[in-house]
Amino acid sequence: MAGPVYDDAASNGQRDIIGGSLPLTTTRVLRVVGTCALLFALGVLATAHGWGLGLVMFSGHSSIAAGIVLCALIRYVRTHARRRTIEY
Repeated sequence: MAGPVYDDAASNGQRDIIGGSLPLTTTRVLRVVGTCALLFALGVLATAHGWGLGLVMFSGHSSIAAGIVLCALIRYVRTHARRRTIEY
């Protein structure tokens, strides 16, 4: 159930930010690379600090990363919205 909803939300976000949808192959490759990067980071943290602290650190790091990405997207959208308004 969540898959189609996520796909629709992702394609809407792509259209809002880059003006169109990425090819399906590119989207899948980016998802696989992102998943592998997250699993690698989890493995490194769990190996270095144990499962208890490693999972807590992973959760904190992923939350900080999500916040940074959100702030960057907000800034990007606001900057480009101003440019569009000025151009018209």
